[in-house]
Amino acid sequence: MNQITEKLFARGNEFLGTRVPILCGAMTWVSTPQLVAAVSNAGAFAALAGGSMPATHFEAAIAQTRQLTEKPFAVNVITLGPAYHDHLSVLQNNHVPYVIFAGGLPRDTEIAAIKATGAKVICFASTESLAKRLLAYGADALILEGTEAGGHIGPVSLTVLIQQVLFHCAEVPVFVAGGIGTGRLMAHLLMLGASGVQLGTRFAVAKECDVHPNFKQALLRAAAREAQPTGEFDPGLPVVSVRALRNEGTRDFERLQLNLLSMLDAGHISRTDAQAQIEHFWVGGLRRAAVEGDVRRGSVMAGQSVGLVNEEQTVQEIIDQLTQECDQEIARIQCLMRNA
Repeated sequence: MNQITEKLFARGNEFLGTRVPILCGAMTWVSTPQLVAAVSNAGAFAALAGGSMPATHFEAAIAQTRQLTEKPFAVNVITLGPAYHDHLSVLQNNHVPYVIFAGGLPRDTEIAAIKATGAKVICFASTESLAKRLLAYGADALILEGTEAGGHIGPVSLTVLIQQVLFHCAEVPVFVAGGIGTGRLMAHLLMLGASGVQLGTRFAVAKECDVHPNFKQALLRAAAREAQPTGEFDPGLPVVSVRALRNEGTRDFERLQLNLLSMLDAGHISRTDAQAQIEHFWVGGLRRAAVEGDVRRGSVMAGQSVGLVNEEQTVQEIIDQLTQECDQEIARIQCLMRNA
């Protein structure tokens, strides 16, 4: 690895305690203790997905991850999830080195409570205003996630977030995510000021990832254009967009929205209960695809980088390839600059 690459890796590695500043995103039903440990043991960084686990299962998953790796890892909690407050209670009684808040805006008191345990807090930011608010709340680092990502997504592309946030944020490490599938792009993102990159879809097809084979095959066969976001039919029922491969399950969700809107108009359901049903749909849909293998009616969440994923590799092979491609691209740019 050349010296420039090492310098570009330095801030992210120092913050994460890693060899390479590559993060495996937290994916519900996918980022299990086995995958998290494999990524951390390979010199990168991963987050255990809390999802909607009951508190006892969540606590057991943290303990299992600790048994599988001595390297640093994060635990991801979803602010909009039904188990969110239970997860926070578990984390206050079970110290972990890093906690990632995802899915919405955590309270400043919640961030402070987790930091009081000694954990470093990383927060997702999908808009400029959210990034500013999270920094004011005391986030130790940000993950800028563009709308190109898979699963629950924000409204702004990574290229715009880089210009709005990354270019103006020097006080904390900023990691970037959304549509990243190669080390060559990683090199350019680091040169733009990122402290590291996060990938999800590519790690979902790693050999150590124990999702159903049908789920992996669906990702390996898919083109980038097939990973589409869901829409919001009516502002009266706010819906966080989810990017997934379009299938019958996507159409089931559209029918669910229409049914819930009809029930809202008739006064048969509250907006809170309607939103809870939507979140329940996605949790169940993702399990149906990732665990049970029903990729027709289940939710095959994937980012647009799915078009760059074409083979199943070990976690170590993925990390080594990304690192090598990054190093080679930085060397190529150095050569161009010298000859300019």
